[in-house]
Amino acid sequence: MISGLVGAAAQDWLWSSSSSATAGRAPAAQSRADAAGTAMTPEQQRQVQALANIDRQVRQHEQAHLAVGRDLVRGGASYEYQQGPDGKRYAVAGEVSIDASPASTPEKTIPKAIHIRNTALAPADPSAQDQSVAASAARMEAEARQELARLAREGGTAGPAAAYSAVARAGSEPGQASQVNTFA
Repeated sequence: MISGLVGAAAQDWLWSSSSSATAGRAPAAQSRADAAGTAMTPEQQRQVQALANIDRQVRQHEQAHLAVGRDLVRGGASYEYQQGPDGKRYAVAGEVSIDASPASTPEKTIPKAIHIRNTALAPADPSAQDQSVAASAARMEAEARQELARLAREGGTAGPAAAYSAVARAGSEPGQASQVNTFA
């Protein structure tokens, strides 16, 4: 879910993730008593286990964004919490705000767009919003490559060789897709 732009000039994107409990995974910690010290029912223990799994998944997802996009990140991850029957708060959704604006020149925008795309696709399970941010970054990269080729043509340079050289300096050969690395 894209939360929209944060500040029109900065073009920050917010990534949100939420997850459901995965069956068969052990909880980070299972409590048999709530905050007041009273015994929890089996149903409450299952709720705590499910919330602990969700919390772990959400934090891993956001950490992947932070690890890959640390120079793009504006602040840290922020989380939405739900209180469990044990009285503890569990992260059930999270987001990381990044600078997704174009750089000052097409040459600088191309590698930045690739980095934005890699950051968006860093989690093992990119959300629909993550995929949307990655697609926007791919469009930004394509537009920068087109602008770079146009500038090379209009600049009175030596034609295709100069355009190829300019695009190659910016990240890759014209017409070739950039490789996207995803991280678990």
